[in-house]
Amino acid sequence: MPKLWREVIVVMLRGSVAAAAGMAQRRHNHPMGAAPPQDLALFERGWLSSNNILLHGSSDGEHATLIDSGHVSHAAQTIALVRQALRPGQTLARVVNTHLHSDHCGGNAALVRAFGARTVIPPGDADAVAAWDENQLSYKLTNQRIERFFFDALLRPGESLRVGTRTWQAHAAPGHDPHSLILFDAASGILISADALWEKGFGVVFPELDGIDAFDAVAATLELIASLDARLVIPGHGAAFTDVAGALQRARSRLARFVADPASHARQAIKALAKYHLLEVGREPLPGLLAWFSTTPIVGRVWWRLGGPEGHCAAWGERLLAELLAQRALVLRDGIVHNE
Repeated sequence: MPKLWREVIVVMLRGSVAAAAGMAQRRHNHPMGAAPPQDLALFERGWLSSNNILLHGSSDGEHATLIDSGHVSHAAQTIALVRQALRPGQTLARVVNTHLHSDHCGGNAALVRAFGARTVIPPGDADAVAAWDENQLSYKLTNQRIERFFFDALLRPGESLRVGTRTWQAHAAPGHDPHSLILFDAASGILISADALWEKGFGVVFPELDGIDAFDAVAATLELIASLDARLVIPGHGAAFTDVAGALQRARSRLARFVADPASHARQAIKALAKYHLLEVGREPLPGLLAWFSTTPIVGRVWWRLGGPEGHCAAWGERLLAELLAQRALVLRDGIVHNE
């Protein structure tokens, strides 16, 4: 199996929900690249890059649309995945971002260069993208890499995205990100949930880290998802799943714990960002990772809002790193920290 396919799971989803669910459940046994062309392909990525969903156009010459584009360090792989999944004579016409975190839009610029695709984003960050304000876009706040991109159009909540035989309704899904969208095809019951709902939770509630109340927004988004009566969910990370009620129950339980103890959410968020940083750089000497805790602005902000635990941000970073090592979420070998 080529190296490309060892690093990503590709699932072709057929027109019916039952077939799509079956393919998702059998994804590890699916002969990658052997299935006939389908109208939807899921590129299930690792945690550094979000999942990508390729929506094929109709057979009358309509080109394809990609939902989310992964991390900038995986841009070449994303291009290769798209090329391999496109139908003969088809190209990539659009890239649509559910939101603008670096793991969801990092391949935008590369895909535009490779295919001439148009870029479509939610409206909330349009001014920041136009001005390329990396503070407003969170990239400097989180100390994450991104390649500048531009946008051609906006997809607003309440609007629809028509691709092939499917009509995807865009819904506002604030919480994880205040401007995030989810996309729902009511005819088939397929929901592209981004980071609003995973099989076992949801993404970090970033506004909370900046002192903005957003747990209520997460709850409202979960209620919205419940009201859609989705039968298959394609999340921003992890496998597609059909137990939507179970996922919602787990997400609500997780949210209740955070509401009861907001500091636990803040600590978990910073630890998740540390793991994400390790995924981005591959591995890092211990002093470098400790320096990341001290120099990444969002870490300092959260440390201050928690009342300055350990007396100094660097000492707090050492404590969080010790917890990650104790949990085996990270490992330290010969002075080098690796993701486990």
